[in-house]
Amino acid sequence: MSHYRLPRRTEYFRRSLLKNPGETPFPHVHHSPRPCYLCAMQETVLILDFGSQYTQLIARRVRELNVYCEIHPYNAVPEIGPQIKGVILSGSPFSVHDPEAPRPDLSLFRKKMPLLGVCYGAQYMAHVSTGGEVRRSDKREYGRANLRSADASCRLMKDIPVGSQVWMSHGDTIYSLPEGTRITASTSDVDVAGYAFEGEETYGIQFHPEVYHSTDGMQLLQNFVTDICGCSGTWTPESFVEMTVEELRAQIGTDRVILGLSGGVDSSVAAVLLHKAIGRQLYCIFVDNGLLRKHEYDEVLHSYKDMGLNVRGVDAKQRFYDALTGITDPEAKRKAIGRVFIEVFDDAAHEVSDVKWLAQGTIYPDVIESVSVKGPSATIKSHHNVGGLPDFMKLKVVEPLRALFKDEVRRVGAELEIDPTILGRHPFPGPGLAIRILGDVTEEKVRLLQEVDRIFIDHLRESGEYENVWQAGAILLPVQSVGVMGDERTYEKAVALRAVTSTDGMTADWCHLPYALLAKISNTIINRVKGVNRVVYDISSKPPATIEWE
Repeated sequence: MSHYRLPRRTEYFRRSLLKNPGETPFPHVHHSPRPCYLCAMQETVLILDFGSQYTQLIARRVRELNVYCEIHPYNAVPEIGPQIKGVILSGSPFSVHDPEAPRPDLSLFRKKMPLLGVCYGAQYMAHVSTGGEVRRSDKREYGRANLRSADASCRLMKDIPVGSQVWMSHGDTIYSLPEGTRITASTSDVDVAGYAFEGEETYGIQFHPEVYHSTDGMQLLQNFVTDICGCSGTWTPESFVEMTVEELRAQIGTDRVILGLSGGVDSSVAAVLLHKAIGRQLYCIFVDNGLLRKHEYDEVLHSYKDMGLNVRGVDAKQRFYDALTGITDPEAKRKAIGRVFIEVFDDAAHEVSDVKWLAQGTIYPDVIESVSVKGPSATIKSHHNVGGLPDFMKLKVVEPLRALFKDEVRRVGAELEIDPTILGRHPFPGPGLAIRILGDVTEEKVRLLQEVDRIFIDHLRESGEYENVWQAGAILLPVQSVGVMGDERTYEKAVALRAVTSTDGMTADWCHLPYALLAKISNTIINRVKGVNRVVYDISSKPPATIEWE
């Protein structure tokens, strides 16, 4: 969000985001047709995804209320059991009048449990109900709006004041209300900003309560999830660890598991969680792919051994450099790195008898940025740890963190008492510095970028800004720049610095680092790193840009 800054990481880990300071919120989202042990055990709010860019934000807000939720495509509705306490219908890029628009069967939910339609969801409920009519009109709303009226007698609108700012994003509008409904909210441009069915817990709103710009959006979601659905809000990191450990033991049994550690938060938390479940059955491999940060391999390998993990280091730098020779396309780099990772894992697996599983630290953003189905977001980029394994490996995949966002992984790590210095590390891309070197990758370019990156990160730590930044790194640009050093003309490389603030990596804003700090970093890089004579700072946000350049 524009100019939004996260609190310091140490404080972020310590305090709860909720009104209960003694509890840390933790969510789980299940986005797979596979049966999930957790789903059968926990009271659940079901979110049907119609393709909105905000669907994942709905899930995040629900989970901040300590309520377990699942996202499912609208055309893959799971079996509705007693654990389902309510249903939320997401927005959509479609109009209800489009021939290919999502058209789920609402009779599965209507009058059986609380139902909340958001934007498209509200329009669709009106469109398929007797008397309801949705039209394209001049009264379209995009962006900020304010409630002209808010019905305090409606349970969904409790404690939502008149004038409350809401976020709109719709071209259609509800022209006629369905029979048996009443208006619960209006704006200056749209009469039906919210409505409710009489005699049932079914509600529709044309604004998005899940985005930060809707100032009372969390109150509305709490009204629905807690008051209307009756969820108790007991979903915490402690309960996740307990239930996941039990599920992993049942899933893996006495089999052996191999896990490729990356040095990052995700694979570290996955390793400790698996270790808690199966102990020495877990064999960890930490690969030096030659694309890590300076000295990272030795430092991280030492810390893993101190954590009691069964870990072995593998020096595979040259294999990766050879595989990347001459490759400039970002996707081709990712695929080459993924292939070599698979080969390294396969070699390592053959050194451990009877390995049946490959564990991975895949998290939810990896999945939704890699897999496009009808409904959720389009593919942005591939990830080397998403999408299965080649047949020759004959290993099954276990991904204990597949459903979680990054901040949730950190909360689980804190519950597992992992060293805060590991949990507080910035995210680092799986392909490493290969996708921060624009163009072809060479060992010399890696060495140069490692030096630049180390200076950048060290200065962030020394200044105290590291904990305010979600992710930071340096990018080696495929251009050279004219400069003057002493009395000599230089023609050397340019690097870009990137630092962003974010909650989960789905959206990000560029970090407003102090100018004096940026000047100091730039001066140090140019003076100390031979071959670099120009430093620029990236001030683009996500969207439209991504955090990484490739």
